[in-house]
Amino acid sequence: MQTSFRKKFIGDRAFYKRVLTVSVPIMLQTGITNFVSLLDNIMVGRLGTEQMSGVAIVNQLFFVYNLCIFGGLAGAGIFTAQYFGSKDEEGIRHTFRYKIWLGFFLLGIAMAAFIFFGKPLISLYLNGSDGNSAATLEYALGYMRIALLGLPAFAVVQIYSNTLRECSETVVPMRAGFVAVFVNLIFNYLLIYGKLGMPRLGVNGAAIATVLSRLTEMAIVVIWTHRHTEKCPYIRHIYRTLLVPGHLVRRFFLTGSPLLVNEALWSAGIAMIAQCYSLRGLNVVAAYNITTTVSNVFNVVFFAMGDAIAIIVGQHLGASDFERAKDEDNKIIALSVTIATLVGIVLFASSPLIPKIYNTSDEVKHIAMRLLMAQAIFTPQIALMHTAYFTLRSGGKTIITFLFDSFAMWVMSIPVAWIFSRFTDLNILWIFSAVQIADWIKCAVGIILVKKNVWIHNIVQQ
Repeated sequence: MQTSFRKKFIGDRAFYKRVLTVSVPIMLQTGITNFVSLLDNIMVGRLGTEQMSGVAIVNQLFFVYNLCIFGGLAGAGIFTAQYFGSKDEEGIRHTFRYKIWLGFFLLGIAMAAFIFFGKPLISLYLNGSDGNSAATLEYALGYMRIALLGLPAFAVVQIYSNTLRECSETVVPMRAGFVAVFVNLIFNYLLIYGKLGMPRLGVNGAAIATVLSRLTEMAIVVIWTHRHTEKCPYIRHIYRTLLVPGHLVRRFFLTGSPLLVNEALWSAGIAMIAQCYSLRGLNVVAAYNITTTVSNVFNVVFFAMGDAIAIIVGQHLGASDFERAKDEDNKIIALSVTIATLVGIVLFASSPLIPKIYNTSDEVKHIAMRLLMAQAIFTPQIALMHTAYFTLRSGGKTIITFLFDSFAMWVMSIPVAWIFSRFTDLNILWIFSAVQIADWIKCAVGIILVKKNVWIHNIVQQ
């Protein structure tokens, strides 16, 4: 039995080298980005709890846009990875052009929503008597007006970077991310606090720094891609036309629309759960912001395994090497859960220390510490759900992916958060834990679906 377990869940040195080659650049890029977000969080937090909460609320809303872009492009990305596996350059061009159309369509919707409905959306999170809601609203609106200018660059970066990763070029997006976060960090320091003769702009300075970092990342990725056509042959003449054959548009749309809807509903669900938590007051908004920002830094170690599944397993499926796809998927999932367990232990041990970094009230620090401990306990199940999601997605089973992910959130997690936050006197720790426990059903379903191999499918040779 031990030999069977090792064969199924533990790979050889070549396997881990291949997984790390794909995942480490993504891990480093995301890790640096999230670490700088943590530093941003601390810098803004030093201005005051209201400033930190205002920025956190806007970023929670922007998260919905980010995930819609991610989900919309991911549908075409499934085809990109499989086209790359089957060495079809023209197919990659079609997916790239489709991503451009879809990315800017989603951008237009997001810009309109934030411009015309930004204030009422932010106001949904301003609850309770602890803190200055009016000041928080003003800081949030000021930050949003400037940060909106970075949304187009984010869309372009995702179109290019996702295509590069799906074609096994993960280093360039990583390098671009490194430069971007460095720009973000430097200008945060200069503009938030008014250093080296720069004006002291507070949260508006943080927004300007974010926009500059987005533009920098976009410039690096776009210029590199078009200057290295030998490594990216599909980019040649990419803008000679933006037309995509109708039959491919239908295939991309039918495969990808469930992912788009899934990411839209999932991110909206996360925002809804955060709104439920906000009913316990602005101190909880600030503490939850600390928890999610810190957790994102820790979670990148195993979240990159989802991208590894999308790329490695997707390419095996595109080459119709189904047995290898199944074998390596099992091993990546096992690796992810193991890493997540270790990450959870480290996060739990450091939870009493991390909130002390912030210049906020003792009450916010105490709530954040308890939420971080709870988050650490549930970290392995988050890794399992994440890798199960990417496994189902890699084979183009997007309807099943939708039912597994966002549908489950809206019928299980959100009702729990809604009922407990509005009809009980439970504190935030118990509500947060109840929402996580609701995901146990999702974990069980994910294991069953992956084990039944419903995701094994070549979508480019239909």
